[in-house]
Amino acid sequence: MDTTDSDNQLLELVVTNLGVIEQAALVLKPGMTAITGETGAGKTLLVTALQLLSGGRSDSSLVGVHGDEATVEGRFICEEGEVILRRVIPREGRSRAYYNGQLSTVGFLQEFSGPIVEIHGQHGYSGLVHTEHQREALDTFARIDTSRLEKIRADEKALIAILEEHGGSRGERSKELELYKFQASEIDEAEITDAGEDKRLQSEELLLGDAAGNSEAAIQVAQLLGSDSRFIDEISDALRKVSGRESLKELEKEINRLIDEASAVASSARDITESIDSNPEKLSQIQQRRSLLTGLRRKYGETLDDVLLYRADLQQKIEMIEGSSQRVKETELSLLELREERDSEEQRVLGERKKSAPKLSKEILQHLVGLSLPNAFLEFSIDGKSGDEVEMLIALNKGSATQPLSKIASGGELSRTMLALRLVLSNNPATAIFDEVDAGIGGEVALSVGAALKNLSRNRQVVVVTHLAQVAAFADTHIGVTKTDTKTGLNVEVVQLDDDKRIVEISRMLSGSPESENAQKHAVELIAASRSDT
Repeated sequence: MDTTDSDNQLLELVVTNLGVIEQAALVLKPGMTAITGETGAGKTLLVTALQLLSGGRSDSSLVGVHGDEATVEGRFICEEGEVILRRVIPREGRSRAYYNGQLSTVGFLQEFSGPIVEIHGQHGYSGLVHTEHQREALDTFARIDTSRLEKIRADEKALIAILEEHGGSRGERSKELELYKFQASEIDEAEITDAGEDKRLQSEELLLGDAAGNSEAAIQVAQLLGSDSRFIDEISDALRKVSGRESLKELEKEINRLIDEASAVASSARDITESIDSNPEKLSQIQQRRSLLTGLRRKYGETLDDVLLYRADLQQKIEMIEGSSQRVKETELSLLELREERDSEEQRVLGERKKSAPKLSKEILQHLVGLSLPNAFLEFSIDGKSGDEVEMLIALNKGSATQPLSKIASGGELSRTMLALRLVLSNNPATAIFDEVDAGIGGEVALSVGAALKNLSRNRQVVVVTHLAQVAAFADTHIGVTKTDTKTGLNVEVVQLDDDKRIVEISRMLSGSPESENAQKHAVELIAASRSDT
């Protein structure tokens, strides 16, 4: 018996307080494992546990009566060695995820388990239901090498990044350069002398705005504090009275200081009077200048200092674009050549995908016929320049329109379709879980399904939850799930069956009478026949 790749595999599953299961532990071996038991015993809960461990959606209703939370743990072997994933679902609040004992996220569980575990069941599907996996499967089947196209696309992104770093394409850079030069010219034409010019102009505007009134007020101040004013005469008279008196020496200093300050204020007032120009034209010039500077501040910064800094930044951008023209020219030439190469490679990949898709459809349909889907029709929709948009469309009954895999209503039909796909397509992921794969079938079709699952398990680990003895008989490992009533409630046991117990369980599945000698004889024959078929 061939086994799965030991580098990626689910080794063990432990479930605590999940639905009717109080405690269960499964050691999952290579090859095909069948999980059987009476209806309601909790078989599908084991699939649910794997879905939770793979990052599936949690529901507090899954928490059993034996505690306030349900726990699912899985032990995997992968390239990093053994890894433990854990998912905890509380009765109240959000679920928690753990990776090797450390807090993690549900998203990480999905990312980690995706390449290892693929689940096909009544509560959800993974793997080939998603179109990106269908494209990968087609490429693997047809041995389509997309590595060169992927490298070309990566190189194209790198060249585009270089152009963006230097201002984009030539047309974009030309527009940016034109804008930068216009802005620089607008600032330069203003001939800003320094960052404080607008404040000085504001003061001048206020002064000239009421030239007559301001001049009159300044003249009054000059006359009041001038050297020949009455105010200065009276202060000078007071100074003479205290002058020479030792006890009033400090007072004498203060009076002298007051006379000096009054003289300085009078001089400033005269200067202001002389500077006031009642010419309305000068006021208009100042107002126009202030309007120009305000416009620049509105566009390029809150202050004139910000405007000058922006101008310096513009100069750097202009020099960078003008100085990088040769580099950009070379990059654009390389990008043009690369895109021609990309177009050619995309056409090659597109052609190979379109050529290979019917061959893949034909092989899958051959398996579907043997899995009780004789009227199935399957085709691939391939769109995009290189056919990257790959979608598998299927109709399972005559006269039905084709539709995506995810739209198939019957869980059993979809599970069998997935089984047929996996028989043809790649060996990944390493562990395939099937629930309801035998729904609505029996007899020889059930034998075909069992044989198909057995065949699939030659290069991967296959776990199937089944109600049919014909399917279970093909398993390398048989797990039995039993439910018994106790005084305190239900007791669910999950155990690996030895050869004798396996015969009893298959007898129950065949006739409902596990102790029937005829049924047990038939069970032995069924197991022997399944082994001879392989």
